[in-house]
Amino acid sequence: MSGPDPRTERDAYLAESWRPRDEPVVPELRTPRLRLRAWTDADRAPFASLNADPEVMAYVPAPLSRGASNALLSRIRAHALRYGFGLWALEADGRFAGFTGLQWSEVTGTRELEVGWRLARWAWGHGYATEAATAALAFGLGREPRVVSYTTLTNVRSQAVMARIGLQRVREFDHPAADMPDRLRRHVLYASG
Repeated sequence: MSGPDPRTERDAYLAESWRPRDEPVVPELRTPRLRLRAWTDADRAPFASLNADPEVMAYVPAPLSRGASNALLSRIRAHALRYGFGLWALEADGRFAGFTGLQWSEVTGTRELEVGWRLARWAWGHGYATEAATAALAFGLGREPRVVSYTTLTNVRSQAVMARIGLQRVREFDHPAADMPDRLRRHVLYASG
């Protein structure tokens, strides 16, 4: 009988599974117009610009400094390295457009898989958030039976994306973060099936 040498296959598997990983190993997702990919160091500057834009950050406590943006990117990469998925860097027409993806969240008091997004202003109004979030949600539902998303009660555009990707409004709640301004404290939770 001939066939693959099991020792060679085992050795190849062990070499791959034990090699040092400098970057998060996450699958790349593609849609007809978008690429959801792992982050690179070249994303730091456009990510910092995104996070410093007051309009983009209108529904979070405050825009981020360059240092805070870099720290956030480090947490995003650490999550991806630990879980094999996370918030993907989003590209439209080869240009950094923001992020879309999945992360574990306990903001509602229960550990749940959350789908979320943040896009640069130039990327608004093209359906990119819906297209990317649909891909991320499908990926998440392949791993967990329920995926959630939440935003401030006043962020109606994100709520519209949640509805377009098939999530259902579940309830309102107060965000537990101590630094959450009163104007943003009330949130709404959406969830899959």
